[in-house]
Amino acid sequence: MRSLGFDVRVAPGPGDTAALLAAVPADRRVAVVDPRFVGHVHSLRLGLTDPRFPAAAVPGALTAQPAARAALARAVAGAPTPDAAADALDADGTAVHRPELGSLVAAVPDDPQSRKETRDAVEAVDDEAVRLKSAVKARDGFFTTFCISPYSRYLARWCARRGLTPNQVTTASLVTALVAAGCAATGTRGGYVAAGLLLLFSFVLDCADGQLARYSLQYSTLGAWLDATFDRAKEYAYYAGLALGAIRGGDDVWALALGAMVLQTCRHVVDFSFNEANHDATANTSPTAALSDKLDAKGWTVWVRRMIVLPIGERWAMIAVLTALTTPRIVFYALLVGCAFAACYTTAGRLLRSVTRRARRTDRAAQALADLADSGPLAQGVARAVRKGWSAPVLAVIGAAALLGTVLSAPYGSWGVVALAAFYALFSGLAVAAPLKGALDWLVPPVFRAAEYLTVLVLAARADAPHALPAAFGLVAAVAYHHYDTVYRIRGGTGAPPAWLVRTIGGHEGRTLAVAILAAVLSPAGFTLALTVLAVAIALVVLVESVRFWVSSGAPAVHDEGEAA
Repeated sequence: MRSLGFDVRVAPGPGDTAALLAAVPADRRVAVVDPRFVGHVHSLRLGLTDPRFPAAAVPGALTAQPAARAALARAVAGAPTPDAAADALDADGTAVHRPELGSLVAAVPDDPQSRKETRDAVEAVDDEAVRLKSAVKARDGFFTTFCISPYSRYLARWCARRGLTPNQVTTASLVTALVAAGCAATGTRGGYVAAGLLLLFSFVLDCADGQLARYSLQYSTLGAWLDATFDRAKEYAYYAGLALGAIRGGDDVWALALGAMVLQTCRHVVDFSFNEANHDATANTSPTAALSDKLDAKGWTVWVRRMIVLPIGERWAMIAVLTALTTPRIVFYALLVGCAFAACYTTAGRLLRSVTRRARRTDRAAQALADLADSGPLAQGVARAVRKGWSAPVLAVIGAAALLGTVLSAPYGSWGVVALAAFYALFSGLAVAAPLKGALDWLVPPVFRAAEYLTVLVLAARADAPHALPAAFGLVAAVAYHHYDTVYRIRGGTGAPPAWLVRTIGGHEGRTLAVAILAAVLSPAGFTLALTVLAVAIALVVLVESVRFWVSSGAPAVHDEGEAA
């Protein structure tokens, strides 16, 4: 127990347990362990040190965090053993987490023979080997599972034994990726080779931080947010490094870099929206889902299906190898083709599941989709005025298609783009006028993301100014950060960003209209400057509020397993 961070106090009798617990400060976690307990240390670690659960138990041991201390005091008052107290907690309405122990042992033997048999069972299982194996994510991509995790787990253990935290390893991964981006920006073959190697090592650290969290049970909401947002920062900074390196070699690939970022972000929004829409849906069955389960029953199909969606491991390996051996343009072509195929495959599967399943979506799911939509004052004003719902995805697609068609066909500076941006804002408001509970309403947020990001990309490309596309890249990166931040606030159970923040940065329709107006009234050079100022302003507002929130939110500890994409 002391090795797990507890101060040990021995109760002379069952009636003294409550008094010992009462003497512990109310803001500290406490544990009650039967003195007859026999088992692995890792069994106790799983049961008594996981920060995600207010109360948890394994046979012979029970723990409570401050939120469950009052309930624990009531339970132990009338319970002679920790197991009886755990049952009393459940009966009192306090959920007690009971981790799966697998081959680990945790028991309270009643007689010498049982005690000997239990000790023999403990000796037969190496709990350190179990602990190390369980540090690896249960479901991961082929490259990560077979090429990274077999040795990154040992790196995670090395970090744990030296007192390093998952957040420190996450930060090291970010720094390594930024150095890789800097190497790519040199535009030399040696720089590209170094960039590829450093990007792979950054991914090793990225795997190790989660494995360290599972190995040492150091879960936190801040850690899950850092892991998720740093992944995007690393990848998109690397895109920028490749684009800068290509410029040094006389090849302008900023449009490809921005296109890759837009495509990858929209892929994630499809995943997030679909998962949130069906997170707690009832009667959530589908023949397509049943077919998917049958395919997953065959081992080889599991790995093929995980690889063709180009998850982060496969994607980063492809980027690293192509960076070292080819040119940035080829890297981006491969990214765009691979991610486009993966996006079509995953989106088609989700569409089939949605139209073939019978599901009743909850108010929580509708609110999550509304938050992901990122509607600003213009769309919200239309929604409040109309108060009537039509087919949300159809309205969103009509508005987005009309806008993008005009942006692609009209000359730079056309007021027709401004008119269609206003039309898009109107239809965006109509799309969110009613709760998003329809079978395909999860499509609304990704359609909005595609419309906004692609409008910025095309207008910057049409401006034909020297730095317009890099400025657009910065603007989309700042806005994408806000959208990822929204996702992880919702996942952490803390709700969406405050309404004032969304109003301040305009919402997706407000930003789209603003960019269209800037393109109409400013010269290409002025438009480039305006995009830069807008990107910096949005980044500052969003980052300051995001950092303030995640550092001080006090949200329950979570561990996010990450997205396959």
